[in-house]
Amino acid sequence: MTTPALKILISGQHGQVSRALQQQLADLGELIVLGRDQLDLTHPEQIRQQVRTQRPDLIINAAAYTAVDQAESETELAFAINATAPGIFAQEAAELGVPLIHYSTDYVFDGSKDTPYTEDDPTNPLSVYGNSKLAGERAIAAAKGQHLILRTSWVYSNHGRNFLLTMQRLLQEKPELRIVADQIGAPTWAGTIATSTRALIERWQAGHAGAWGTYHLTARGETSWFGFAQAIGEQLLALDKPCALLEAIPSSAYPTPATRPLNSRLDCSRLLREWQVAQPDWRTALRECLAEQG
Repeated sequence: MTTPALKILISGQHGQVSRALQQQLADLGELIVLGRDQLDLTHPEQIRQQVRTQRPDLIINAAAYTAVDQAESETELAFAINATAPGIFAQEAAELGVPLIHYSTDYVFDGSKDTPYTEDDPTNPLSVYGNSKLAGERAIAAAKGQHLILRTSWVYSNHGRNFLLTMQRLLQEKPELRIVADQIGAPTWAGTIATSTRALIERWQAGHAGAWGTYHLTARGETSWFGFAQAIGEQLLALDKPCALLEAIPSSAYPTPATRPLNSRLDCSRLLREWQVAQPDWRTALRECLAEQG
């Protein structure tokens, strides 16, 4: 028995997760991908109009304001995109009676816990960005519709601006690089997020959905930004490309406008238990991502 084709509305067009979703979900039905030219997320009425016009079977909000440091001076814009817009999507999805999938972040936590964070741990963002994402989570929950809020961390891909591409460039341009070593988390490939999202959609379509709500979705394992940079450097050396010497430094030696959590580890066991969706180890996913570069 074949499952019916879906009409899926995806907000965001050129972002890392959106690009991966477009590739991963293309054969599930009709994808309505709305970038900035088609949808200004700072205008709630545009969001309402698009959802009511398109009447999708599923909404995926893959758009976000992700300039973490810039958000400290652009509070209003960050909250409009990360908090108000997701709430509008959730209200419209609830009105239509369709699910909403939304992506959030490890930055809703303050990083003071010694072990990986579970979905039940208290939130306490340290930055405007983190606060805006948490406000978005709460706005979605308040709409009381079917939703999945997927918290992820340290997202990278072969597109856009991210740690992987920045490191690949700098490691070949500089003789030495100083990289923060006391922030711990799981680098998560956008391809992994998209693959997991597809698995969740397929389980929902097949009538095997777990409980709706908030889940953690990152690669398995953990490392520091320094460890992530080392892994990227190892790949360059394997290709006989130049690679800078790396020096491990504390966060205090690299001050930024926004404070980052020292512990960004997320416990993803609930997603596996409720939806039977497992994640690859971060090194395995990194190798897959790098293989796509050719």
